[in-house]
Amino acid sequence: MFENKEIEKFPQALNFTPYDKFAFSVAAGETCPQNSGFNLKVCKVIILGDLCVGKTSLLNRFCYKVFDSNYRSTIGVDFQSEQINILGIPYYLQIWDTAGQERFKCIAQCYYRKAHVIMLVFDLSSIRTLANCKNWLRDALEVRGESDNRPYIFLVGAKKDLLSNESYNSVEDLALNTAKKLNAEFWSVSAKTGENIDSLFFRAAALSFDDDLCMCMSEDNGNIQIGSDLICRGNKSDIIYLLW
Repeated sequence: MFENKEIEKFPQALNFTPYDKFAFSVAAGETCPQNSGFNLKVCKVIILGDLCVGKTSLLNRFCYKVFDSNYRSTIGVDFQSEQINILGIPYYLQIWDTAGQERFKCIAQCYYRKAHVIMLVFDLSSIRTLANCKNWLRDALEVRGESDNRPYIFLVGAKKDLLSNESYNSVEDLALNTAKKLNAEFWSVSAKTGENIDSLFFRAAALSFDDDLCMCMSEDNGNIQIGSDLICRGNKSDIIYLLW
């Protein structure tokens, strides 16, 4: 059994962020304690990046608290669903791990649409993989539907444990400049040690959760839209109906 993942305070950015959100909104803070029975929908997270940058290791460290240096390359796509309790409300991350090989790109692109969060992963010990992040982001945004909101974008430097402090500092400057150009929030992580892994996913979940809850609270007709499906709360009943 893995420990429950709980968020009670709004997670802060590690470094540069284009998102000026530092606390849960008034709507979320006032609503959650009284309505902890809400069944919230899925936040779709897609993890993109070159081959062997550490995407699968990132996912497995967060979901299973394990690290294996002998992971095989992902074929096509894989995904995991992870529950996080935010302010007492269960919220679900559906995390899609995509292949970094060119021959699987057409398959993976089918899963890019309607993503709430995009994580662009690069290897901190390979500058080339950082330069390619702009291409991964372009491909992901090209397949968005016209009605899709712009997703939260994270630039994630993996394998931090491989770098000395001096080497990391020089790479960090390049990564920060890239994050600013991509309008992405920058994180450096290590799947091997676990450094910043939970904080990264908690931050992504909180940003999406707060947007979803504010959106549903702005509805005047009692229909609660969380993620992709509709949740309806009857005016005369405390029962929550999930419409599939």
